[in-house]
Amino acid sequence: MAAGLLLKVVGFCVWALFWLGGTATVSTTALAGGDAVVVDAWSAVAATDDDFICATLDWWPPDKCDYGTCSWGLATLLNLNLSNKILLNAVKAFSPLKLRLGGSLQDMLIYDTGDSGQPCTPFVKNTSAMFGFSQGCLPLHRWDELNAFFQKSGAKIFFGLNALNGRIPMPDGSLGGPWNYTNAASFIRYTVNKGYDIRGWELGNELSGSGVGARIDADQYAADVINLKHIIDSTYQGNPSKPLVLAPGGFFDAAWFTELVSKTKPGQMDVITHHIYNLGPGVDDHLIEKILNPSYLDGEASTFSNLQGILKSAGTSTVAWVGEAGGAYNSGHHLVTDAFVFSFWYLDQLGMSSKYDTKTYCRQTLVGGNYGLLNTTTFEPNPDYYSALLWHRLMGTTVLSTTFNGTNKIRAYAHCAKNSQGITLLLINLSGNNTNRIYVTSEGAQAQSARKEGRRFSHIPGLGEAAELTREEYHLTPKDGNLQSQQVLLNGNVLATDANGNIPKLEPVQVEGTQPITVVPYSIVFAHIPSFYAPACR
Repeated sequence: MAAGLLLKVVGFCVWALFWLGGTATVSTTALAGGDAVVVDAWSAVAATDDDFICATLDWWPPDKCDYGTCSWGLATLLNLNLSNKILLNAVKAFSPLKLRLGGSLQDMLIYDTGDSGQPCTPFVKNTSAMFGFSQGCLPLHRWDELNAFFQKSGAKIFFGLNALNGRIPMPDGSLGGPWNYTNAASFIRYTVNKGYDIRGWELGNELSGSGVGARIDADQYAADVINLKHIIDSTYQGNPSKPLVLAPGGFFDAAWFTELVSKTKPGQMDVITHHIYNLGPGVDDHLIEKILNPSYLDGEASTFSNLQGILKSAGTSTVAWVGEAGGAYNSGHHLVTDAFVFSFWYLDQLGMSSKYDTKTYCRQTLVGGNYGLLNTTTFEPNPDYYSALLWHRLMGTTVLSTTFNGTNKIRAYAHCAKNSQGITLLLINLSGNNTNRIYVTSEGAQAQSARKEGRRFSHIPGLGEAAELTREEYHLTPKDGNLQSQQVLLNGNVLATDANGNIPKLEPVQVEGTQPITVVPYSIVFAHIPSFYAPACR
């Protein structure tokens, strides 16, 4: 008993030293047999939207195939089974989930409002057409059905409009001429008249910079965005709130994005959206190697940093979103982008993008392709669904600077806790061999005044205050240790829906706060630390 008490006292002393922060913390790590995550608890580095997590729904027909595999099935906007219980419950669990409706075929989609002068026909395979399909059409009865689902599920909807109507080929290979917005404006009016709640309208898909399939110069695009803003202002006149204007939904190109921001300020474009597929094509056999390579993951930071710099320099109110991110293009890769291993990439992206003031991150897809949060045929959640849900419930909007003093195979991110005291720490272990025992400390304590030091010391809970010392941990591991498993364990228990399609409860384990956080090989840990003193979170 005396030995147990001694261990507890020693553990508390080590924990207290870490908690106090500063240089003494690092020198203690070797003695403690662990490494340190250092969190700057005194000031925020960025802020996200409260509903940072977003997912996409696409337009692809069932015969959209990549590398001989047809992975879309009946899982897109024109054919999705909206009565599926798991689908409804999966969206409702977020309360709310942002949904971005769009994708490659949105710029070949007309809306059946009666003004297009064309019949409303579905997408048909046509190898000579852009993206391999003819022009398609959204029947208004389907739009009505979709909105009934959105209302029932509580989703927040952002709709991607066709930006190619009216374009003409230019000598430099781009498409020019002003956007013909007649059909889009008619569709927006129909939507408003029906009382459908659309939170944002986005112009175009992947037409920025060198474009994918087609491209439009930034100068023309800016003029088109301003026209969209005028349409929204007039159509929503008298409404208590107007939807956001988003653009361009394309790949980051510094010069192109700079010009678009410059020519749409002030106040013409609320959100600038960009897409991320930094792992390359879905057919790549080296996707897992890339995902497990810290240097490769770090490569995307420059995109977030450069866009943040453009917005700051411009002095604009426009904010940045990731409007679509599937990691590997051409529908992803089965048993990689829909398996446990992809949570390493996905959660790292969420953490990294947050640090650079990205307000919302839209995952390609909610369902459809080989990168859905839900299984394309059964709608059963894939591991990334639970990763997204845990982020949504645990990570607050205030982003804290976080560094780890050990191996680069540990990725560490911290936010103020959501709707709770303290912080939530996300730890990702890319190593398949090493278990890490990690202490958490606050940076900057030594620089504070003696008065602040004294006040800070008073926040260290005593040994008798067991509740104060407790933290909540959520450990995610793949079933059977298989990185390519489509089942994930939370604290050792398989997560799966029940017979009624209900999303399982996500229950933490309670851990004594004096103990280090144990991160086993190939695992992910969310740790909510309510007793962590973080002035930035007040």
